[in-house]
Amino acid sequence: MKIINTSRNALLAENAVIAESLFSRIKGLLGRSFLGANEALIIKSCNSIHTFFMRFAIDVIFLDRDNRVVGLKENIPPFRVTPIYYRAIQAVELPAYTISRTKTQLNDRIQLEN
Repeated sequence: MKIINTSRNALLAENAVIAESLFSRIKGLLGRSFLGANEALIIKSCNSIHTFFMRFAIDVIFLDRDNRVVGLKENIPPFRVTPIYYRAIQAVELPAYTISRTKTQLNDRIQLEN
């Protein structure tokens, strides 16, 4: 799945995977040693994340039901917790520095393509 910031005409990821089941949402990126430059994890029904026991830093974009950005956290190191974004219904976990590289900002529209 591709993730595109249509407000900035920027590709965020070409190889995104969706975590919808309870197990896949709990597991997230745990056990991985890195997240590739064009990879992402979309976590459904999610308005906050943690990086406990992760081995690398990530960027996270929180989206509302219209796929608008309602929260941004950049370069989150392991063993941290994000704030709760009450309007968010999903989180997109990306390699660190993706947000700054793509100039993604609050209220940008994000498109998820198969």
